[in-house]
Amino acid sequence: MERKLATVIFVDLVGSTEFLSTRDPEVVRRRVTSFFEHVSHCVTTHGGIVEKFAGDAVMAAFGIPQAHEDDGERAVRAAVGIMESVHGLALEARIGIESGEVVADESESTFATGEAVNIAARLQQAAAPGEILIGPYAHRLAGACVEAEDRGTLDLRGFGEALPVRLVVGVRAGDGRAPTISAPLVGRDYELELLHTTFARATRDRRAHLFTVYGEPGIGKSRLAREFAAGVEGATVLTGRSLPYGESITYWPLAEMVKVAAGITDDDPVQEAVSKLRACCGDDAVADLLALAAGVLDAVQTERSQQEIAWAAREWATELAHAQPLILVFEDIHWAEEPLLELVEHLAGRIKDAPLLIVCLARPELLDLRPGWGGGRVRATAIELEPLALAESEELVDALLRDRELSIADRRSLLEKTEGNPLYVEETARMLLEDGNSAKRIPDTLQAMIAARIDRLPRNEKTLLQRAAVVGRIFWEGAVATLAPEIEALDSVLDDLLLRDFLLRENRSTISGEPAYRFKHVLIRDVAYSGLTKGARAELHQQVSNWLEERTGDELLEIRAYHLDQAAGLLGDLDGSPPAELAAEAAAALESAGKRALAREANTAARRLLLRSVELEPTLERRYQAARAAWRLTDLPAVSTEMENVRAAAAEAGDARLQGRALTALAEVALSRDADVTRARELAHAALDVLPGDDDPGRYDALALLSQIGWWEGDLTSVERYALQTLEIARRADRKDLESGSAVELAAMHYSRLDDDQAEQYLTEAIKLAEESGSFVARAWALRTQGELHVRREELDEAEEAFEEALRLFQEAGVTIPTARVLNWLALVRWRRGHPADAEQLLREAIRMLKPLEDRSTLVETQRTLAQVLLEQGKVPEAERYALESRQTVGPRDMSSRATTRVALGLVRAAQGNDEEAEALLREALEILDGTDYRRYRIEPLEALATFLRSRGRAADAAPYEERLAELVPAPSSAPIV
Repeated sequence: MERKLATVIFVDLVGSTEFLSTRDPEVVRRRVTSFFEHVSHCVTTHGGIVEKFAGDAVMAAFGIPQAHEDDGERAVRAAVGIMESVHGLALEARIGIESGEVVADESESTFATGEAVNIAARLQQAAAPGEILIGPYAHRLAGACVEAEDRGTLDLRGFGEALPVRLVVGVRAGDGRAPTISAPLVGRDYELELLHTTFARATRDRRAHLFTVYGEPGIGKSRLAREFAAGVEGATVLTGRSLPYGESITYWPLAEMVKVAAGITDDDPVQEAVSKLRACCGDDAVADLLALAAGVLDAVQTERSQQEIAWAAREWATELAHAQPLILVFEDIHWAEEPLLELVEHLAGRIKDAPLLIVCLARPELLDLRPGWGGGRVRATAIELEPLALAESEELVDALLRDRELSIADRRSLLEKTEGNPLYVEETARMLLEDGNSAKRIPDTLQAMIAARIDRLPRNEKTLLQRAAVVGRIFWEGAVATLAPEIEALDSVLDDLLLRDFLLRENRSTISGEPAYRFKHVLIRDVAYSGLTKGARAELHQQVSNWLEERTGDELLEIRAYHLDQAAGLLGDLDGSPPAELAAEAAAALESAGKRALAREANTAARRLLLRSVELEPTLERRYQAARAAWRLTDLPAVSTEMENVRAAAAEAGDARLQGRALTALAEVALSRDADVTRARELAHAALDVLPGDDDPGRYDALALLSQIGWWEGDLTSVERYALQTLEIARRADRKDLESGSAVELAAMHYSRLDDDQAEQYLTEAIKLAEESGSFVARAWALRTQGELHVRREELDEAEEAFEEALRLFQEAGVTIPTARVLNWLALVRWRRGHPADAEQLLREAIRMLKPLEDRSTLVETQRTLAQVLLEQGKVPEAERYALESRQTVGPRDMSSRATTRVALGLVRAAQGNDEEAEALLREALEILDGTDYRRYRIEPLEALATFLRSRGRAADAAPYEERLAELVPAPSSAPIV
């Protein structure tokens, strides 16, 4: 059994009951038999299979057992052909078409099941006599070949949303591939220049030159050729494409070229077409032979040899090239039949004294058919198009999406998934523009293209590719040997896949003594994996886990946990729930892997692993660890809900450690989200009351929370007292990361008192401890505080460097609130450098990050700083909006922010000419801070008030504030508080 992307058509004979009741049985039998024969012929001609006959209806499928990249197009062409055939029998039919994932046997007598089958049947039932209705997925896969009219939506019972439906009114001749989105050619300057240089040489030497462009599907061969042709002047350019299937297609590319050169259209009568061809060629013998090759004359008395047709093509091309330089572009030549390949080589080798460039576009498979293609020729060039570099892919994405906003996650996913393949980039961008789907999903068009490549592989190669896909993007030879024991010559199969450009050899392996390989493109891995049934995947994932355990023990625990989780999830999908033993094993592995991730500060990964362990087998410890990961990530809504559940369960179970730690986390929520200082203090003290005396990390967190409350209230004595207690605990526990955090807290406290020397001492120690501990989060906090000191000293280069590194480290840890705080500081530096627009952008990004987390303490400072940055740019109404929002966000006991929000609004009111309110707000801000230990924070309202009064001609009123300012700092700083 396999999962396949297939296109299904249902054909129903209309009015068959009336027909049967009024005709002789023999007549009926002959007519219905003829109907079935015509349907079967149309289906098989286009590469599909007839699944079943049911009464007077037929079901056919394209893409099983063999996938083709154009199965959607084939199905539509077959359906149109069926309708024409049925009409010729004086019968009427109706047809439904849809594409989607199905499960099918790997045989010609396959039986497919899936949603696409049901929808195609429903569309057939909804169609009127003589109509072909096509569903959205089939329409997308069919591409530009289908001419269709919108029929609105169809409500199908049993399906969720109404289905967009189109009426097929015809098919277009030629290439049915969808036109690409308009975008500039990116990253192909060298290849384009080489083509132009080669053409110039062919023109100068008046000799034929063969130029072959190799590349994987979608890499941009056709686009390169089109760009080259568009840039050539004074030349005739003719293009023809080899077809993957069909009747009488041997010389199809030549036929397309000949018809264009002679001005022949598809609806020209035979004699007119022959006349045009003779006029073009000037030699009737040449014209007649080309007419045969091109299908203009399809009934001849005698067969003509390949050599004669090759001679005629040579004479024709030579004559055209004598008129002006000639470029012949043969697209998809890997589909070409042997006579055409011989003809191309004949043209390249035999044409003399004529400027001719033959450009052949081919996938690497051409070399499987003709290993010596172009070899041994003096005038032959071959290049392989490589994937775009990351910067080039980003340029292409920007051009494709134009003004469309794309989330950072979707943009990253698009670039990672497409890996520099231009068509993959374009199709994913098209999907985003048309459907708004996540960039993580594989577009149907790409899935069809890659599945067709995989299905063309020999059985062993395909089997190995699918089994390897279960291991992952990177896999080990030993693992695949375990998963595919039926493959005897494993090395030769791997070598074949390397040659066919499906795999790459890894230079290093994470398992000693195990050769490792990588899928050349992640989408090849994804599509190969999607071909396996869920049952097969589950069994194989368990085998990979067992192999890893035997081979590495717990060394690659997180990878083992992933495979066990996948197995459990797949069996859960199939059976409603996974086997209990498997669920328990997977949950335990996920828990252990999650704890390891927490230990190395990979908090996002830890959260994912631990949540999944809870889903499989919830225990109190796992629930706490998952909530702890959310706490690390500063996800306050999740912490609030999950830690309250942990607290209640721990209290009931008598687990003082977990109860106390949950209380501390809830205190953080009360402070940062609810701005409830009283509640936060109560919860922190309650935590200290229940925490065991030997739980140093738990007691450290509770005391650190009390220190944080001191910051809110402007009580630096309290901050110092609790910070010193945490420092003692950290030293006793030999936790240098925690010790660094305490030293940072003490440095910040002395900095706020304007005791810079003492702050510097603590900060130097904090950085040293953070580096010794290996904790990049501890190092980030130290760097952030170091950046603050640099700002105070006007050392903006050093400050920016410290903040940039802190930002990188916080982002790596996935901690959003600290990341936003650093963005605030970076914005301040950019503002101080005279770049308020840059500062505005950083602050808006910080607000976007903070809103879902419900953190008020950081959000309020971001809002009020943005108000001041906007004010400097003259955006007074928007500045007022953010200043007012900051007043709504600030907590009643958040003393520093109560002051800074008044400063921001006061400056806005001053800009609006409301001097009375402006002065009152600035004085209130100063009064609030005068009641705290915050010496540094008084600088901003003092400077703002003094500047305001002096600007209003009240120098005497400003003087006392200027004197106070001089006492605090010899050189007043205009730095706002962040």
